Amino acid sequence: MPPKGSDCPTGKLVAMASRKTIDLAEARAAVVAVADWARGGDAPEPGRTELAAAVRMSARTLAQIAPGSSVEVRVPPFAAVQCIEGPRHTRGTPPNVVETDPRTWLRMVIGELSFDDAVAGGDVSASGSRAGEVASWMPVFRVPS
Repeated sequence: MPPKGSDCPTGKLVAMASRKTIDLAEARAAVVAVADWARGGDAPEPGRTELAAAVRMSARTLAQIAPGSSVEVRVPPFAAVQCIEGPRHTRGTPPNVVETDPRTWLRMVIGELSFDDAVAGGDVSASGSRAGEVASWMPVFRVPS
């Protein structure tokens, strides 16, 4: 289980990633803007720019709250980040990869869909012995219905 902290929406932030720090309020606002659509409600599909912002910022938030390079999370065509402490991967295909579509990613980010259910349903591809550790960092943001 990840260590607990108080500066993160999930209460798990301990250290920052070495890249530009994500503004958590801005990231949350981007996710909230598309949350109704992600849930499958009556909201219209967001524009590409709005959807890209929500996916990128939430993926980068995950990399910030779970710093490391042992798992690569891919949400094509918008984001790919490395996260979770452990052996660093530098060349070729990463040994631990999580890949999904933008809507499924956002459903997990807001707690609408669990990582395990998404994998079981075939909506997330998780390969490698450490890929499942992403589950312990979800949801990234809790967004009320």
